[in-house]
Amino acid sequence: MPFDLVTNRHDLLIDGKCIPAASGRYFDTIDPATERVIASVAEADAEDVDAAVRSARAAFDGDWGRLRPSERGALLLKLADLIRRDQDELVNLESLDSGKPVSAIRRQDLPAVLDTLSYYAGLADKINGQVIPTRADALTYTVREPLGVVGAIVPWNFPLMIGMWKIAPALACGCTVVLKPAEITPLTALKIGELALEAGFPPGVLNVVPGFGKTAGVALVEHPDVDKVTFTGSPAVGRQILRGAAGNLKRVTLELGGKSANIIFPDADIEAAVKAAAAGIFFNSGQVCSAGSRILVHDSIYDEVVERLAARAQAIRVGDPRDPATGMGPLVSDVQMKRVLGYIDIGVGEGASIVTGGGRRSETGYFVSPTVFAGVEHDMRISQEEIFGPVAAVIRFKDDEDALSIANGTVYSLAAGVWSRDMARVHRFARRLKAGTVWVNTFGPTDIRLPWGGARDSGFGREHGDAAIENFTEAKSVWINTGS
Repeated sequence: MPFDLVTNRHDLLIDGKCIPAASGRYFDTIDPATERVIASVAEADAEDVDAAVRSARAAFDGDWGRLRPSERGALLLKLADLIRRDQDELVNLESLDSGKPVSAIRRQDLPAVLDTLSYYAGLADKINGQVIPTRADALTYTVREPLGVVGAIVPWNFPLMIGMWKIAPALACGCTVVLKPAEITPLTALKIGELALEAGFPPGVLNVVPGFGKTAGVALVEHPDVDKVTFTGSPAVGRQILRGAAGNLKRVTLELGGKSANIIFPDADIEAAVKAAAAGIFFNSGQVCSAGSRILVHDSIYDEVVERLAARAQAIRVGDPRDPATGMGPLVSDVQMKRVLGYIDIGVGEGASIVTGGGRRSETGYFVSPTVFAGVEHDMRISQEEIFGPVAAVIRFKDDEDALSIANGTVYSLAAGVWSRDMARVHRFARRLKAGTVWVNTFGPTDIRLPWGGARDSGFGREHGDAAIENFTEAKSVWINTGS
């Protein structure tokens, strides 16, 4: 039944039932384009998280654990069918909650959600062990078994897509999930939880507990009956999660921040490179962990690239996310807007030059103009720190070694891009760049079949593909004595 955003409060989803928080508290979720309250959502805390974990454990030990893998795959496909049926509602909820343009959700987020479900539905009955010959008097083999209860903590920049990146592989492997969406974007998570029940997932397999990090998040990470935490978010919170997970030594996967370098050489297709560079930093208002926020440009083409990039920034249609013609919506919250505006002031104070943009777009809504900084030095804060907004820092380099030194010279290592027709250079950079993903003559595409993640302050572990199966299972060795 469609969400009623006018009259309904939205409760937690625990053990197959929509219930209020034990405290009775609710919090408001805000439309970042209008600053109006769009819904009230139950606020989970430690008591609610405990109930959700107990439900997830009971499901894991009960009906869910007895399902055949092919049956788990069929349920994932059924969920995909229901998402297709209700896609208009999901797109609208995501746009209202996050400020993301509906055109972007339809083009990227929704197809990625469906592809993820389809991919892991197909893998559910193909999680194999192997026979490993050891000696003549034994049959020795391995099996992969589900870890158990997974705590999945999802960020606000891609709530629907990143949520499914965690839900689908965990369920395909036979785990159960307690999902904590970001408190500022909880609505699509609650809707997915309802659709999972409609699809036939047993109660407790997917629980949804919106709440704040310091209460619900901490309770989930520290809960002794959670076997795995998968988190996407900031490095600061990632460090807190590592400390919190130490109690029962639960397994952790962290996908954290980025300050990705997009490197443009003189022999590149300049028009294609600038078009992709603009999309790489202004898509989703720059609120992307792998955003190409550092655009490294060779001296000989620097001025041309800056001019073209500024022209593209000025041509972006910023406005109502529900208008299909809108190219960029607001930032997700007042806090995030003030953070981004603060970094713009820092950049000016450090001596960089604003070529275009540089301020708030309107008095209502959290809109910030697409901003291009020129004259950025490598050691400036706008070059080193993740801004998470539509702010491009364009940095000069003189040769290949200079470009590599700048590109690798941050605490992040999530992604990077290289634009050149010189294939020897391309392969050299692909090998030497410290990045989990290197794009060549493109920037930004991802696929659920390829591993995704970084190192250092970008986190550790990999999501997607076979790596996700390893995240949610563990290997067991079986040794059978067959005699002499």
